[in-house]
Amino acid sequence: MDTRRGTRNLGSSLTRTTLVWVAIVIVVLVVIDIALVTLALGRTAPNSGDPAGPIPTFSSSPRSSESASPTPNASAGAADAASARRLLSAIDGKEAWRASSTSCSVDKPVLEHSVDGGATWVAVALGDDVRTLTGLRATTSGVSILTGVGDDCAMTVRTSTDDGATWSAGQPGAAGAGVSDAALQLQSGRSDSPCADPVDVYQGQYTTLVACADAIAWRSGTGSWVTAPIGGIHSIADAGNTYTLARTGGATCAGVEIASLAAVKVTASSTVSPVGCWTGGASSGPVAIGLADKNLWAWSGDTVAVSADGGASW
Repeated sequence: MDTRRGTRNLGSSLTRTTLVWVAIVIVVLVVIDIALVTLALGRTAPNSGDPAGPIPTFSSSPRSSESASPTPNASAGAADAASARRLLSAIDGKEAWRASSTSCSVDKPVLEHSVDGGATWVAVALGDDVRTLTGLRATTSGVSILTGVGDDCAMTVRTSTDDGATWSAGQPGAAGAGVSDAALQLQSGRSDSPCADPVDVYQGQYTTLVACADAIAWRSGTGSWVTAPIGGIHSIADAGNTYTLARTGGATCAGVEIASLAAVKVTASSTVSPVGCWTGGASSGPVAIGLADKNLWAWSGDTVAVSADGGASW
């Protein structure tokens, strides 16, 4: 018997068996690899029922300063130590805007908005370039401010129609008149004051009234100023054919006296007519009023009050 032939057959059989096992191992490894990849993908892919994650956004330019948030603890009354004026503009008996008038040498001004009769106030962003605020006027269409911007504190008017979320250039006079560095800021621009210490100014369509420390100055159009010895006036509001005035230091009112002055034909002998007395107001310190129809707002110290009859009762 030829033993060599039998040996060759056994070697061939062993070789085929080895190859089969190698193939089986390779297949098993491939199956395991596919299972591991599938498991990994399942862990990183979102489930159809899971909430979608945030989509990252990028910008090549910084956010506009007009949307910058105000200081959380800022208050419109914080500037009182450096300013003798407050600003208040009413829209109705529930909604109004207020601010403390400031100069460029003090802290950034704060503008606040109330929609609950003055019970709470929310600070509104003004923009990083705003350095001072000297005029304020609000209507049902929006709010306008007379403000100094930039390092040179250039006076400009800005208007917002979305409760201060954004601001745009406003029309001259839209924010009313203001007092800045003992000068008047009128619709036509900066103007010399008829007195050295103006406290408040109101410019209407035909007349202008300035409240000074111990007198008032009035003029029609661009005519000559007429001065009357009526002192103690802190704030002026337009009441149509008359001005409504907030006055302190009077003998008949221990708080803030509300008075009326004719808006036309003012003379050196003109006097005011008493309307009411707000006993809740301080007899000293800055006072501001704002009038919308018969709704008269008054701000003194830390207190804001609203009268529904033009200041006759509170």
